[in-house]
Amino acid sequence: PEVSLRLESGPSAAAHSPLAERNGFLRVLLHSCCTELCMSCLTSLAPFLEDEIIPEVIPMEIEVVDAKITLKDDSPPVYPTSPGPVPITLAMDHVVVRRRDDGVFYLTAVPASVPWCGNSFPEEQKAPSESVSAAPAARGLQLKHVPELQRELQTMKLALAEANMDRARLLQEIRKYNPLFQL
Repeated sequence: PEVSLRLESGPSAAAHSPLAERNGFLRVLLHSCCTELCMSCLTSLAPFLEDEIIPEVIPMEIEVVDAKITLKDDSPPVYPTSPGPVPITLAMDHVVVRRRDDGVFYLTAVPASVPWCGNSFPEEQKAPSESVSAAPAARGLQLKHVPELQRELQTMKLALAEANMDRARLLQEIRKYNPLFQL
């Protein structure tokens, strides 16, 4: 199926978080979905999301695997000669959105080359032990570049100060002709 929903509540939901035991836990899986949405549909959802009562936080996990969503702006063009906005396509290989007990949504992208296995990575992706012994040699090379980097930093600081002075001068010139101008 393209969409799977699972709502858990009670003692079994406590495995996900302490709040989930009381409020429940929602798990959504969106797999191999290709859809097109109009922006007017998304903006018309806003009244349904507004409420006078602050809702309780429901911990959830939304997993999107191999999905493609195209957003089309179907509003009338501002300028009659405009060809209209270009549709935006969101392609997601593997994205996980989690809402924890604090009510904050956390977005995590899972690399396509790494099979999903929580927060751990396979053993072959860990750094080899030889790179640890090469670290002192690399540090010596970095120390040779310190004076050159300091000179470059000073040059960049001077260029930034000059750019800020030019900006202030241009703003002053603009305000001569339009005193209400704000940046």
